[in-house]
Parts: sequence; C-alpha cells; structure tokens
Amino acid sequence: MKKLNILVAGSTGYIGTELIKLLVNHKGVNIKYLCGNSSVGKNIASYESSLKNKKLPKIIKFKPSLLNNVDVVFSALPNGEAQKISNKLKKHNTLIDLSADFRLRNANLFYKYYKIKHSAINNIKKSIYGLPEIKNKKIKKYNIIGCPGCYPTSILLPLIPLIKKKLISNKNIIIDSKSGYSGAGRRVHKIYTDKNLYESLSVYGIKNHRHNSEIQQELDIETKTKNDFTFTPHLAPMFRGILSTIYVNSKKDVKIKNIINYLKKIYKNEKFVKIANKNRLISTNDVINTNNCLISICESKNRNKFIILSAIDNLIKGGGGQAVQNFNILFNFKRSMGLK
Repeated sequence: MKKLNILVAGSTGYIGTELIKLLVNHKGVNIKYLCGNSSVGKNIASYESSLKNKKLPKIIKFKPSLLNNVDVVFSALPNGEAQKISNKLKKHNTLIDLSADFRLRNANLFYKYYKIKHSAINNIKKSIYGLPEIKNKKIKKYNIIGCPGCYPTSILLPLIPLIKKKLISNKNIIIDSKSGYSGAGRRVHKIYTDKNLYESLSVYGIKNHRHNSEIQQELDIETKTKNDFTFTPHLAPMFRGILSTIYVNSKKDVKIKNIINYLKKIYKNEKFVKIANKNRLISTNDVINTNNCLISICESKNRNKFIILSAIDNLIKGGGGQAVQNFNILFNFKRSMGLK
C-alpha cells in the first residue's frame, strides 16, 4: 500500500495529539512533518506520553516550502491559521482543517462569530463542510475540508435525517449540550480562571455561541428549510466527551419506533453512528476513546414530544477521528482505517 506524506500543523494541542495517535496506526500514512510554534525542537512525546515509542519527527515551524513534500496537511491550529495555509497550497495538496476556518459558507458570518476577517474567501467555495455521514461522496470532489465542530457533530447527525423525513417538527427544538473541558484546548485553565472545572457545571455562550451559526447553516442547507432551535452549551467537570440532550416535537401520529427505525435505516451502512434501543439512558462513557456517535430516542411525559440523546468523544468523533474519516473518504481507504 502506497503511503501518503502527512504534515500535522498544531500538533501539540489536545486535538492535534489525538489526531497523531490515530495517524500513527494508519497503514496509508507517513507522518513527514509535525509543526508547532512554542514547541519547536521538542518531541511530541513531551505532550503525549503514549507516543513515546513511535518514530516521529521532531516538531518544526511551519513554512510554505514544506508543502512541496507532502500530500495532505492536517491543521489543528487556532482559527484563522488554516486560511493562511490554504492560500499557499500546491496543486497536489489537500487541506483537512479541524478549526472553524472552512465551516461557514459566508465570510461575513465568519467575521460576525469569530471576529476574524477571512483571508481566503476564494477558497471557501473550494471547500466543503466535512460531516462524513451526511456529505459522504461529495467530500471527494474537494481538496479543502472543513471538519465540523464537536457540538454540531452530536446535534446534526440525529436532527438532519429526522427533519428531512418530516418525522419531527423543525420548530422550537431545544438543544442542551454538555462537554468535557478539553473542548476549550490546553489554555482552558487560563480562559476559565473563575470556574472550578473539576467540580462544577457551568453554562456559557447562551446567545451567541459560535456553533449556533454552524448548526443553523447545515440544518437549513440539508433540510432545505429554515429551522428554529435554541442551543445552550455547558462545561461539565470531566476531561472529554459530549452529551447533547435534544427536545423535539414529533409530527402527528409519529411513534417512537418510527423514529428509531428510520435512523437505523439511514445509518445502517455507517460504522460510526450507533442507534440504541428506545429509552436507553446513554452516557459519554459509552463512546469515550471511540469514533462513535451513539444516539438514543426516549419518550417524554408528553405524547408528541421526544428526547434525543446523542453522545460523542469530542476529541475523536468531534475532532481527530472525524478528520481521519474524511481522509479515508478522500483517498479511497477503508472507512474505518486508523479508527479501530
């Protein structure tokens, strides 16, 4: 099997190291460069001990000339940085970005939510929102992939097919999501100095959380209608994992079995989306250290209201694992390669 040369930019963050842990076990990958800034000259094992015995290059500073020697760039850099890389890409390069740089189709909307002027507007139309189970074969037509955010991944996978099929109402959807604090990156303790991350549950970004724009965009694009939802994220006292609790109204005469059976049908060929039996009370522990999204449909005390539970590991299915999924689609590898 021919191996593709890979560059990982932003290799020392939580997402970056998780991505590398997956790539070192991928038979089609040769990690040629690991790039960072403050970490230049160090070994990646300084940030992730499980990589200690892997033969990996020392961390160097990114420069455009490195693109001559690689097939794929995985960027786990802060928002705004992958845009700069995209402007330097060679014809033989593919960029798989794990930040928000190519998630939104509208540069003005990107500026509104991220307060960064988009520096690669012409590349937005050359990119795709890479939610593998939804975009599927369309991904192969693009050489810039914007990997979804972690919260939206857990939300869009159950909602898109159910709204498209008109099994649930697209109005007054309530989304309550809780994430481990690793979702905020290694700087989390500097950002949330006023919160006890280990023992308290805290809400943030109620009105203007960045992922509102992403969820709205993809729901509306995929269902071809305007959807109405309220999204509230929380930081939970745990390192990793996301559990989204979604309150929906069903269409008249739709029973819980109709919803469950339809989701099972839609995702029957998707290895990483699992549909639980009805009323199963799932937890993040069911998905930690996997690339799975586990979805459970539960009855409520009201006849035509259902509660959707959706759990993922934010660092894998909501991060590095989803990036590897997109990589596998792009280069015709087995969908699960590197993700067992």
